[in-house]
Amino acid sequence: MTPLLALLLIITLGLALGKVSFRGISVGTSSILFVALLAGHLGIVIPEGLGTLGLALFVYCIGIAAGPTFFRGLASNARIMATLGAVMVLTGIVVTWLCAKLFDLPADIAAGLMAGAMTSTPALGAASESVVKPDNVAVAFGVAYPFGIATIVLFVQLMMKRVAVSTIGSETESPPEPRLDDDRKIQRHVVEIANPGVAGKRPSEVAVSSDLSCQISRVFLDQRWRPTPSDYVFSLGDRVMLVGQQEEGRRGAETLGVLCDIQDVVLDTDRERKEVVVTSQEIFGHTLKELRLRSRFGVTVTRIRRIDQEFVPSAHTRIEFGDTLSLVGEPGDLLRLQKVAGHRPRTLNETDLLSLAFGLTVGILVGQMAILWGGVSVSLGTAGGPLCVGLVLGHFRRIGFVAGSFPPAAQILMTEGGLALFLADAGIHAGADVWSILQQQGPVLCVAATAIAVLPLAVGYLMASYCFGLTRLESLGATCGGMTSTPGLAALTSSTDSSEPVTSYIAAYPVALVLITIAAPLLIKLL
Repeated sequence: MTPLLALLLIITLGLALGKVSFRGISVGTSSILFVALLAGHLGIVIPEGLGTLGLALFVYCIGIAAGPTFFRGLASNARIMATLGAVMVLTGIVVTWLCAKLFDLPADIAAGLMAGAMTSTPALGAASESVVKPDNVAVAFGVAYPFGIATIVLFVQLMMKRVAVSTIGSETESPPEPRLDDDRKIQRHVVEIANPGVAGKRPSEVAVSSDLSCQISRVFLDQRWRPTPSDYVFSLGDRVMLVGQQEEGRRGAETLGVLCDIQDVVLDTDRERKEVVVTSQEIFGHTLKELRLRSRFGVTVTRIRRIDQEFVPSAHTRIEFGDTLSLVGEPGDLLRLQKVAGHRPRTLNETDLLSLAFGLTVGILVGQMAILWGGVSVSLGTAGGPLCVGLVLGHFRRIGFVAGSFPPAAQILMTEGGLALFLADAGIHAGADVWSILQQQGPVLCVAATAIAVLPLAVGYLMASYCFGLTRLESLGATCGGMTSTPGLAALTSSTDSSEPVTSYIAAYPVALVLITIAAPLLIKLL
């Protein structure tokens, strides 16, 4: 069998194994490592060098994806979740260090255990890059990874069962709460202006547009619902159309006046409503308040669709590349804004290979730069350099001619493809030693992996619940993010319709992902 054919066969079998699910939970791409370990044990070889390329591509795309939310999470209300993720990573480092000292584990084994128990393949890559012989890292990761997945999934299922028991026990004490799906649904609300405090003010000067996720899309003028003019000011008795979720709309109506019970509203949606895809630098990267679209164009952004989520923006919402904006305005104004916004849907499917190659090159060069720290030469390596460059580019979206974003499908392909190459390479090289390591230290590795998985999880959940006062669903979502555990989130979302777990997971995940990737080489230095 040729090395190239062996590589493709390992990836194919690994991906097929990864699709096998048990109670809705599957291992995914990481199954390639287990197939590669077996292949390496049997003496099969694959082409050299592809693992390094795969690692660089994988972590670079991770940085690009995490960039827009990573720095913003540190400087916004998401900092609670970000802090929680950081605490869980720090706990994982401390527990791993203690296990290494207690069981006399080598640094490479300890780093692999931490990466596996916290289900972090980027940490596996960073640790492998930081040791002379990365084989032991992959073996330890392979031992710890199942423990990491099982621990977080069982914990989530146990806590959700407690929620269910509590709900059943309290059914006679309180009426059932309304479905969250209805509360999250975007609706139109007709409001009559009755608050003297808003009379004479523009919509942008009232808290409805600036603080709430609501938009005033239309005003009833001249016996028809017209798009809100650029020079419109509130007058007592006016009727306006408020777009927002049920709770946000109710709060907005209280601010403006009274909610009207009007069922039949005739709108000219064919001519006065348009969906525009943002591809222009003049628009993305700015908030609605900075863009002043209503005063400049007479157009209101009523909804934003980002990937697979649709929401109503506030004045502080920042537009991102590829957002689909639902606009309401006069036909001529809509066309003017469309030209400024770019509106080239094809751009979303074009991958800038020059930016990809340049970003990877700069990332690898940054990773090779050595810094003297405490008398020790430290470098970011092939994992850390591309990750940092990807984070910066992902945050700014574009620096000069270098794009910091890729089409979603292309980004997923590069991320998963790079990970597949790296895992296949790591498993093949570690396969020769896997049996001897398991014979010598198998039980110890299992005990250490369990401790590294359980303790950060417990600390994170207790801190989220009792120190930060988060709800149970928010706490579970944040702990899944702090453990960088997508299977854990899958188990959680399959048990509830609430969006709370996903929101807290997204806030905690990028910080934990970046920190554990940096922490793996640091742990090796400490040991």
